[in-house]
Amino acid sequence: MVAATPLDILRFLAARAAEGVECVLVTLVGIEGGASRSVGTHMAVSADRRRIGSFSGGCVEDAVATEALETLADGWGHVVRYGIGSPYIDIRLPCGGGIDLLFTPRPSPEAIIAALDLLDKREAAALRLDCDRVTLADAMVQKSWDGRDVTLVYQPPLRVIALGQGEDLTAFCQLSKAFGTQVTALTPDGGTQQLLEQSGIAAIGLPTRKALPQLATDPWTAIVFLFHGRDWEEFLLPQALGLPAFYHGAIGSRRTHAARIAALRAAGVDERVIGSLRGHIGLIPATRDPATLALSILGEIVTEYNALANFSYWTGQPLTAANLR
Repeated sequence: MVAATPLDILRFLAARAAEGVECVLVTLVGIEGGASRSVGTHMAVSADRRRIGSFSGGCVEDAVATEALETLADGWGHVVRYGIGSPYIDIRLPCGGGIDLLFTPRPSPEAIIAALDLLDKREAAALRLDCDRVTLADAMVQKSWDGRDVTLVYQPPLRVIALGQGEDLTAFCQLSKAFGTQVTALTPDGGTQQLLEQSGIAAIGLPTRKALPQLATDPWTAIVFLFHGRDWEEFLLPQALGLPAFYHGAIGSRRTHAARIAALRAAGVDERVIGSLRGHIGLIPATRDPATLALSILGEIVTEYNALANFSYWTGQPLTAANLR
């Protein structure tokens, strides 16, 4: 894992509660001007001075930790402004903006654990936070801070299923694992499978071009084909397109993708399904090495995954698997 995620912070709170150590959950609820983090970002501080998460590159974290410990001692939560407009004139953000942080002491372990249980089941979870408490919210709809409370929706961790062989597959899977993605590789090449397994990556052998093994996918899953030849796509790609996922993609040139689309049409695949397939994938054009290709594709997938988090905010609909289909 490159850095702490919101789920890591919730797990930190649950672990400290199990140890009998009190904590403060700190949440970014407002921004004026620029900021390096988005609304909803968390930091947690325990009574024994352990902490996880951040709001900047180190500009305010020490002050936040001190405020959190004072909040525990005082026994009541509040909102504090840092940066522009803050009473703490000696603490400034390099971006020149201001951030409002909600300090919630002793967040309910029951609510945190209930949210984690939902996320472990690959279901979205929502928490309502105010100055005094954290509760599990019924509706998976994000709600901005209104001076009283804020509701945050958490989505299950990104899951990626990658099919291919050789360096393109190993580079992509290793980078995905380092990023913190739940990655599974499918490959017909025994050497590639062994190398991935030695790296601690789940790898499944593909004994045939005609059938996918049973796979667990959902709306928080990305499926990507990294084969350079299209012979492994003829039967496997239509089957993969029938699986729930927010992202279906396959590498190749625009000419390759056009031929791929024509083959899917000839096979009788529904046009709406074909339309969900991305070709010529990645954020970086004309990549020439496996590492850059991996970064390019993972960046595109993460961009789309992060956009799912804003679904309930922009649409007003609950963030559920049914609504994302």
